Amino acid sequence: MPRLTPRLLASPSSVYTQSGLKPPPLALLPPIPLYRRLLRAHRKHLAPEMRLLGDSYIKSEFRAHRSVDNPVHIIGFLTEWQMYAQQVEGEAWRGEKLDSGKIDKMSDQQLGQLYELMSAIREKELSENDPEYKPHEPPAPPGSEGEGRG
Repeated sequence: MPRLTPRLLASPSSVYTQSGLKPPPLALLPPIPLYRRLLRAHRKHLAPEMRLLGDSYIKSEFRAHRSVDNPVHIIGFLTEWQMYAQQVEGEAWRGEKLDSGKIDKMSDQQLGQLYELMSAIREKELSENDPEYKPHEPPAPPGSEGEGRG
């Protein structure tokens, strides 16, 4: 019987292609090279408005996760961002729907961010494609309506 070595165990197998599963990423990039790769992918593959939105989101997420100590959380964070980079570079993300399992795992804050992103994208599409569309204006702050009247 041949001896199993780490090299043999780590080699890609035909299981993925036969079953239709996507192969896992080969190796996780460290945070800074991944961060740079994401910004380069945005610069190369996204429209300027989408790039601004995406770059600011990446920067805030990496900043927010800078002090995370949990190795499982770090690996999950880096894995998801690396898969995102691969999708953007391959432009496989266009028209793709979110996995319901991932949505179920999101926190309330993440769902709120996702909703804000969806709203911004919809508003941009409407403003570009509907000549009668008027942008949504935020409501006036409380107490500002009756001021100045005696």
